[in-house]
Amino acid sequence: MDVNAAVAAASAIAGLCTGVIAVLAFRWSEREQARPTRTSLRPDAAAVLPPGVDTVLSVLRSSAVVLDEGDTVVKASSAAYALGLVRGGRLAVDQMLQMARETRRDGEIRQVELDLPRRGAGRGEGLAVSARVAPLGSRLVLLLVEDLTDARRIEAVRRDFVANVSHELKTPVGALSLLSEAVMDASDDPEAVERFAGRMQIEAARLTSLVQEIIDLSRVQDDNPLDDAEPVAVDDLVAEAVDRCRHPANAKQITMATGGAPDLYIWGNRSQLAAALGNLVENAVNYSPARTRVGIAGRRVAAPGGDLIEISVTDQGTGISEKDRDRIFERFYRVDPARSRATGGTGLGLSIVKHVAASHGGEVTVWSAEGQGSTFTLRLPEAAVSRDGRDRSTAVAAEDGEPGPGSGSSSALYETFPDHIPAPEVLP
Repeated sequence: MDVNAAVAAASAIAGLCTGVIAVLAFRWSEREQARPTRTSLRPDAAAVLPPGVDTVLSVLRSSAVVLDEGDTVVKASSAAYALGLVRGGRLAVDQMLQMARETRRDGEIRQVELDLPRRGAGRGEGLAVSARVAPLGSRLVLLLVEDLTDARRIEAVRRDFVANVSHELKTPVGALSLLSEAVMDASDDPEAVERFAGRMQIEAARLTSLVQEIIDLSRVQDDNPLDDAEPVAVDDLVAEAVDRCRHPANAKQITMATGGAPDLYIWGNRSQLAAALGNLVENAVNYSPARTRVGIAGRRVAAPGGDLIEISVTDQGTGISEKDRDRIFERFYRVDPARSRATGGTGLGLSIVKHVAASHGGEVTVWSAEGQGSTFTLRLPEAAVSRDGRDRSTAVAAEDGEPGPGSGSSSALYETFPDHIPAPEVLP
């Protein structure tokens, strides 16, 4: 009997413990369900933002950030993260955070322009932004940030261009004014008048060239070359460039040599392409010593997006130093200003070449070594209908009794490379 009583007592105690544990577990479960979670403390944007605001923010060009009463980011666009404005769910710019707090306090709209460090950029590279803060409902604050970096850069380029143009125009205009006074003072000296008149012609020609190149650069920047695009024969461009520079080349006894693959076509604006190649050849002639050679050659190169046409212009001049090589395509930049004045250079020719190449989907590169010369290469997409264009031009030329492009009719204009001399190209 004692054993049965002990077993019964143990069973009762075990049942009582099980019941207590079950009650405690139930109470703990209810308490956990009632405890506020991270989600309930930070409701999502759809539950907090007024209806329609989320859709409006998603189509804005500006970076958008919405802050709640605790300065926690409720909504932020991908651009805000890309600019580094939001990090770890908080607004990372102290000036903007202070503006948001002041706007939340008095409800006034505030706007300011700030220069911020660019995330991951080197020293001296900043981010210019315009920040505008406004209340959004009774508890939220909306921050809109617009990136002004490109606009400021373009404005700086415009100011530099205007300043450079003013300076470049002032030089020949001032020279013409002084020379005209000198002619008036020397009216009784025919030899002095003739000398001063010759100088006036030189300055007038320089002024005309500068104005024309400014017009050409403006036209290249404003016009879309694809509006009047057509298959353009490289042979025709080379012949035109050589003919343009024939007189100065003959004066310096410079041999104009051409070579490369025949029957190459580029799709683009003929006048712009001719101006670009003509500028390269003209520079090669102007900056080459007497009794040297300037080579022009074209070839086809394979590329992942389609074949490219490379037109290389090689000279045997003094070359370009490494420090000047990265700047020669800037407007009005001259490697040797004194020599540029002597040759009539304006510093805009290579800038025009760069814009023409870029607008046609290509590029211009340079290889140069001091004392060895330079090679400028235009790399442009090949015309997709080049073969059809070649057949049509050749057939029309045959019917009219005139030589077509690539037929060798322009051999009287320039010397050709012998077969054993490779076409000039950019060296590694």
